[in-house]
Amino acid sequence: MTRHRFRVALAAGVGAFTLATANVPAHAQWIVFDPTNYAQNVLTAARELQQVNNEIQGLENQATMLVNQGRNLASLPYSSLATLEQSIAQTQQLLIQAQGIAYSVTTIDQAFTQTYPQAYSSATSSHQLLADAQARWQNARGGFQDAMRVQAGAVQNLDSTRTQVDALVSSSQSATGALQAAQSGNQLAALQTEQLADLTAVMASIARAQSLDGARQVESQAQGQQQLQNFLNYGVGYQPGTAQMFH
Repeated sequence: MTRHRFRVALAAGVGAFTLATANVPAHAQWIVFDPTNYAQNVLTAARELQQVNNEIQGLENQATMLVNQGRNLASLPYSSLATLEQSIAQTQQLLIQAQGIAYSVTTIDQAFTQTYPQAYSSATSSHQLLADAQARWQNARGGFQDAMRVQAGAVQNLDSTRTQVDALVSSSQSATGALQAAQSGNQLAALQTEQLADLTAVMASIARAQSLDGARQVESQAQGQQQLQNFLNYGVGYQPGTAQMFH
């Protein structure tokens, strides 16, 4: 109710009360009505009512704020962490199962010292040269096979990745608060990290296969040079001497 309407209603009430008291018998005229006091009391009651309404509105605002805070603090009911960890573990297991030379600096140094020497000496036997060549060929072949296995594992993870993306996007769209939206975004970022991990593993396996094959080719040249020197170094050659033909 506005102030103008309140004043109109107050005036109407005072007028009605005056008309009513004008018809009261003479013996009841001792009742005195103070319009000013009545109006003051009505204004005071209106102010108190407005204050109560303001307090109620404040409590409703606080309740709404608490509800919104509860929504903002609600945790996302869906988590893709276990699936992501499983995919990364599978890719890592494929890398661990690498044939021949593993992904280890110590193992690589030992293999290049034994099977990929910088040069062969003349004392190296043909049997050793053949064994080393066969070992290098097996390493190169195993490297290409390992690369293809890692690639296959990454491709298999694509189906799981698609499922996780669909679930996370759906969760983010139905998020009721800031925390759920943030957690959904974090899981999407973790999913991208898992895809980058698969891509890194694939690139590493391909590079490993190419490196093993390149090392085999380089070492084959060194081995071929040594074998040529061994062939040309046939000793002192023919030396004439006496021979007894008849007894």
